[in-house]
Amino acid sequence: MRPVVMRRPPPWFAAPASSTATTSSSQARPSQARSRPPTRGGTALGNVVSADITYANNLDRIETIRSDGRIDGADPSIAGLTGRIEVRFADQTLVTQAINGEACEMEFVYVLPSGESFTFTAHAVYLPRPRIEISGPQGVQATFDWQAARDSVVGRMCTATLVNAVETY
Repeated sequence: MRPVVMRRPPPWFAAPASSTATTSSSQARPSQARSRPPTRGGTALGNVVSADITYANNLDRIETIRSDGRIDGADPSIAGLTGRIEVRFADQTLVTQAINGEACEMEFVYVLPSGESFTFTAHAVYLPRPRIEISGPQGVQATFDWQAARDSVVGRMCTATLVNAVETY
């Protein structure tokens, strides 16, 4: 299976979350869509430049034939949730978290003016120590290639919530 890649624009950019993504409303134009800054532990990360999310279910194909003559299917494996978040420095919160090896919850939200929304929450995100490059007077940015794990309290790695007018699928 190919991983699902969702790209999240910075908060000031009003285009769809991905060039390949489609919205549930065919009347929504990219200039109408809005995204909120990702949050960390419920607090907005206002200095996010960009963020990428990759979820892979890692299903292994089983290419054997069952007794009824059908192909066996797929074996579930360990799912993977990774991403990259690029931030412009305002404080040391994320760097301190990375150094201490602490997990946090990150939430990514995409909202249409008509009320439809998609919320993706990674419940236990671990950040590596970033390589911080100071290249000039324009400010300091750092990129964190994060990885999510199963949260022992919530009992899952992530939650995706789609709010629209469709009652069942």
